[in-house]
Amino acid sequence: MSDKDQPTPESEKNPDSPVVTDEPATDAPEVDPHDARGERSRSLLREITSGDALAGVLAVFLAIFVGSVMIAAIDEGVHETAGYLTARPSDFFAAVWEAISGAYSAMFRGAVFNYNLTEPAQQWRPLTETLKFAGPLILGGLGVGLAFRASLFNIGGRGQMLVAGGAAGWVGFQLDLPLVVHLPLAVLVGMAAGALWGGLAGLLKARTGAHEVIVTIMLNYVGYYLLFWALTKEWLLKTPGSVNPKSPPMKDSAVLPDVLGEQFNLHFGFVLALIAVGVAWWLLNRSTLGYRIRAVGQNPHAARASGINVGRTYTVVMMIAGSLLGLAGVNQVLGTVPSGVSLDLDAGIGFDAITVALLGRSRPLGILAAGLLFGAFKAGGFTMQASENISVDLVLVVQSLIVLFLAAPPLVRAIFRLPAQEAK
Repeated sequence: MSDKDQPTPESEKNPDSPVVTDEPATDAPEVDPHDARGERSRSLLREITSGDALAGVLAVFLAIFVGSVMIAAIDEGVHETAGYLTARPSDFFAAVWEAISGAYSAMFRGAVFNYNLTEPAQQWRPLTETLKFAGPLILGGLGVGLAFRASLFNIGGRGQMLVAGGAAGWVGFQLDLPLVVHLPLAVLVGMAAGALWGGLAGLLKARTGAHEVIVTIMLNYVGYYLLFWALTKEWLLKTPGSVNPKSPPMKDSAVLPDVLGEQFNLHFGFVLALIAVGVAWWLLNRSTLGYRIRAVGQNPHAARASGINVGRTYTVVMMIAGSLLGLAGVNQVLGTVPSGVSLDLDAGIGFDAITVALLGRSRPLGILAAGLLFGAFKAGGFTMQASENISVDLVLVVQSLIVLFLAAPPLVRAIFRLPAQEAK
């Protein structure tokens, strides 16, 4: 091709048009990468200090601090040294430290790692106990937290656990099936019973406008006495020839298997809890149903105006919440206490789940962390009582204080001089 056949550059066709080059403009302001990273760091710090996570951690810290004061107040050694505090204050502070450190070190030995033993299996056994206690707490917390995300206060966990545990227990000892059929069937029947019991509250909320708090409280009593009635009938749950309201033990084919062998009490229920956390996270953050749940929780009127069936969402979310709490009841009957169904199978988990959900801010991963913490409290409380003669009820006091501080976030922020939470 000759030179005269070459295409004329755009700048020669129109001398007034700007010349486009590959070189960057020299008059553009330069951004220092160090300043950009610093701004991102400051933004992240502001988000952490003004978010919900830090407030929850500080609420736990304050509760433990108040618990420490109570431990020192009831310790006999502290009382003795307080009598001559002005003469030898060092004895008083040493006694305070010994009381507090002894109590919490005993809790650590009972919940995480027992450094007083030499055999590795026995040293780590406390951690497996924590995981065992945490399993139903995580499942219950998910059930309560999921309802919270739809602005529903599900305090019917006890009734849902009792009904689900009774249904799973009936399948567990009445039927004679292979393991691959028997255990999944018992689990599914228990979850279905819990979903039915929770869905009933959601249906009444959707159809009649009945407040879910009143309905779930009443269903707790109905579930309790329904199970009590079933435990008096031999053709349902009662052990033949027994005068105690308790069912026969579960058959081996319906018992949740051990995870780490017979030397530990940790069973497959904790694995089910981890699976439930993953499913709940996906449901809330990646599914259309989760979007509807969050939209209804934010503003049901706006959700209804946008075409979302609010009543159906209430029913569905309560069914899912009931199935999760039902799985916690199944965990108790088929795993933790496979000796039979009884009226105390819930072990207070239905109400502890509310605290777990509050501490976890109704988020699956937060509920997982809160469940592990409360499982550690339960496992370590018994060791603390046995070795330090401190009542296990102190753990309940600490849990209650956590709820108290969580309910008053401005107080926590004022104590630690944190910035006000940014509006979302």
